[in-house]
Amino acid sequence: MPALKKIALTITSAALLSGFVLSPAAAADKDTSDDKQPKPPSTMSSLGGEQLGKAGTQVNLGPGAPVLPKKLSGRSWIVADAESGDVLAAHNSHWRLPPASTLKMLFADTVLPALQPTTLAHKVTENELSGVGEGSSLVGIKEDHTYTVHDLWLGVFLRSGNDAVHVLSEMYGGVQKTVDAMQAHAEELQALDTVVVSPDGYDAPRQVSSAYDLTLIARSGLQKKDFREYAATASADFPGEKKKGKKRESFEIQNTNRLITGDIGVDPYQGIAGVKNGYTTHAGNTFTGVAERNGKVLLVTVMNPSAEESHAVYKEAAHLLDWGFAASGKVAPVGQLVPPRSLDTGTGIGGKGATPAAGTDQGPGGRAEATHASASNGSSGVGTALAIIGGLLVVLAAAVFLVNRRWPMAGRARRTETDAVAVAAKTKDTVADEDTGEDGKDVGAGKDVGAGKDVGAGEDVGAGKDVGAGKGVEGEPEGAGATASAAPTDKS
Repeated sequence: MPALKKIALTITSAALLSGFVLSPAAAADKDTSDDKQPKPPSTMSSLGGEQLGKAGTQVNLGPGAPVLPKKLSGRSWIVADAESGDVLAAHNSHWRLPPASTLKMLFADTVLPALQPTTLAHKVTENELSGVGEGSSLVGIKEDHTYTVHDLWLGVFLRSGNDAVHVLSEMYGGVQKTVDAMQAHAEELQALDTVVVSPDGYDAPRQVSSAYDLTLIARSGLQKKDFREYAATASADFPGEKKKGKKRESFEIQNTNRLITGDIGVDPYQGIAGVKNGYTTHAGNTFTGVAERNGKVLLVTVMNPSAEESHAVYKEAAHLLDWGFAASGKVAPVGQLVPPRSLDTGTGIGGKGATPAAGTDQGPGGRAEATHASASNGSSGVGTALAIIGGLLVVLAAAVFLVNRRWPMAGRARRTETDAVAVAAKTKDTVADEDTGEDGKDVGAGKDVGAGKDVGAGEDVGAGKDVGAGKGVEGEPEGAGATASAAPTDKS
């Protein structure tokens, strides 16, 4: 009997012990079973600094520094000083994700200098509009109608019009030539996470970028006067249909960047001066913005927030900007925005001649992702950044002043002429509270010129995988609680 009792006691103890051991694991599985969000890849580029290659949130808080905003749900984001290039904080900043219409910043930075003067007029052909993807966001360009280059760029920046992108691409030499030029320009900027397949950001297999790259691209674009002007324009008149014997109609278009125009649940951000937003069902909401306060200019990029609240991408970007202005001078940089290859000084922040570490993922297209062991310190990086940023602060401050000047006059319809070079379009000092920039309709003309949400690629990109083929939705279903499963519409 003693032996049997001993055996029974042993079995009972083993059963209880196994229960204690397995219970925490079972509980952990239960806690994470509903977490369907994809995870960042274990290896990412460390271009700009070693911390930037690490998964998760990277921040070096100093004495008196505010903590980061709570409940940030973006898969990837970054906050950087536009002047010095210091990255103040980042979260999976090199995660290669679909960019949606934020890729139009690269399109503009590449093509704008070549299509001058902006008064140049062009008659649109049917063939130039034939390649626009099904469900794309449209500004309302019509074949056999004439538009100036200035008109077309307003369509790109304000209404994210893929029709305008395709017409400008054809003027540049064709879609493929444009894509090739964009890819070459991305590599010159050291935006090495970026693979360009479509000039408009319309989802396509293998097309990716990153929060880091989009911030580099925005920083480059903001050095161009016309880029800054288009990105900061709240609303403008756009040429409409021309009927025989009648004066050509026009209609108002409004910027879909809600930190500029505001919307239900989101206020215009004080000091905002651009840059670009986007949405596809594959990419989620994406946004890159620039803002100035008290002489400090910050860049922020947020990609694919999982929060279900309306306008989450703008709210999280605004929270990060608020944090960045409050934290400036109180945090140690986690990395740097690198200079273009042609301006790289070899100061240790990656760049010309940078080689990938052993075993580095070659990424889409077989191109190696540049890596770097650590961020530079001292004044050399700041000096380089100041050289490439040029007169950004001076010129941007003027643009920001114009944006801020609208605040005391909210709701008024006072108009001013744009720069003489801008010719035909007029900008509006204030904008109405209603949503007119993303609902796919021509404001003022009452005609549906947007097909809604953009059709994009299929499966979700997680863990740094290439975009798969298929269809989705491109645009921005913000404002009315729309979801990615809504009818195909592009509002990016």
